[in-house]
Amino acid sequence: MIETILISAGLLLLIGVLTSKISDRFGIPALLLFLILGMLAGSEGPGGIQFDDPGIAQAAGVLALSLILFSGGVSTDWKSARPVAKVSWPLATIGVFLTAVLLGLFASALLGLPWRDGLLLGSIVSSTDAAAVFAILRSKGVNLKGNLKPLLELESGSNDPMAMLLTIGMLRLLTQPDLPLTSLLSLFLQQMGLGAIMGYLMGRLMVFLVNKLNLGYEGLYPVLTLALAILLYGATAIIGGSGFLALYVAGIVLGNSECVHKKSLTRFHDGVGWLMQVAMFTTLGLFVFPSRLIPIAGSGLLISLWLMFVARPVAVLGMLAPSKMPWREKILIAWVGLRGAAPIILATFPFLYGIPEADLIFHLVFFIVATSVLLQGTSIPLVAKWLGLAAPLRRQRVYPIEFTPSNGLKGELTELQVFPNSPAVGRAIFQLGLPDDFLVILLARGDDFLIPYGGLPLQAGDVLLVLSGPDSLQQVQGKWQLALLPAS
Repeated sequence: MIETILISAGLLLLIGVLTSKISDRFGIPALLLFLILGMLAGSEGPGGIQFDDPGIAQAAGVLALSLILFSGGVSTDWKSARPVAKVSWPLATIGVFLTAVLLGLFASALLGLPWRDGLLLGSIVSSTDAAAVFAILRSKGVNLKGNLKPLLELESGSNDPMAMLLTIGMLRLLTQPDLPLTSLLSLFLQQMGLGAIMGYLMGRLMVFLVNKLNLGYEGLYPVLTLALAILLYGATAIIGGSGFLALYVAGIVLGNSECVHKKSLTRFHDGVGWLMQVAMFTTLGLFVFPSRLIPIAGSGLLISLWLMFVARPVAVLGMLAPSKMPWREKILIAWVGLRGAAPIILATFPFLYGIPEADLIFHLVFFIVATSVLLQGTSIPLVAKWLGLAAPLRRQRVYPIEFTPSNGLKGELTELQVFPNSPAVGRAIFQLGLPDDFLVILLARGDDFLIPYGGLPLQAGDVLLVLSGPDSLQQVQGKWQLALLPAS
């Protein structure tokens, strides 16, 4: 029996990894392929796996989403995200609330549901998934100009806690009708406040322990941070805070602090994030009954179109109205509202609360997510180009060397590109008069790597991999007009 389970799990994970190639080739979001894989393996598919336990589905989903959010926080560049925080966080809170209300009232009128059930559906599908957006853009070789990428990443990473808060609040109102609506406000302040505080404190503790604990094996450091991340979610949830927000904040603190083994930690948690995505979406796909999607297809499509063309745009454009952001960027942000992991996970909660319409809500949410990914997802590169906001995607260069920072070394490994108008073009490296603490490690020219030496002349397009302190880096970059490339 255990052998059959292991073989099935291994095959599903393997097929899930291989389907990512389809995503890269055709621009179909990987999460949709994982869901389809789960449906094919389920009771109504050729796989025939019987799975209808909402408790297991919810537990797997919550654990997976927690670690995905932590991984997203670790990979978030706070230097890029900080300037857009004052725009993204209102979108992630008030914008999510407005989306939930607009969608919930429409769904209630369309389906003939009580307003509380409609608002529950709106709350469940109110958050977005930026990872799906950038996976689609990357598959098409497209990037976004300006601060759009960090803004969307920060909004998506911080709006899942708000969606969960609204969902839990509506479930309480459904099961306890006498509760006043004002109780949602106190719940919001408690969840967000405790989540942010706990996340920051645990993030600082993670950095301290990684730097101070002299563990015998490098492989134990990722295990340490993983254990602390799981502990953080449980501890924050027990005291009434948002575990999702706590993990995202802790990830940002860890990923943007100076600590040893930082690159290996980032890679490990990125891998864990992908593992959780494959496992979560496949498990939730098993929980879906395709035969129950057909009767709700018409109403599900109308709700999805309302979300894409009315609810999300009205909420976003309303929140961005005071901003001086160009109208083209506002339109793109309004359109880039793909639904992803959180809505399908939150759709399992009504089962555990005994909501009569739980099955209808779950399959509606599944249909809305699928249509959002298919209709919006595939059009995002075209919309970005139409609005003039698409930029070429920089190919991430893989260097044949590895650099691991340590406590005794304050230097940082960065990439500098020599542009055609740089005064460094045609000069040998020794003629640049580089500071003593500025070391050129490697030179990339096209697809080749050159070992740098003093007499090597620089050409336009060369990329220098340098190890230096921040002051020397700024001095050389300014003097020779070299472009600092974004971190890989």
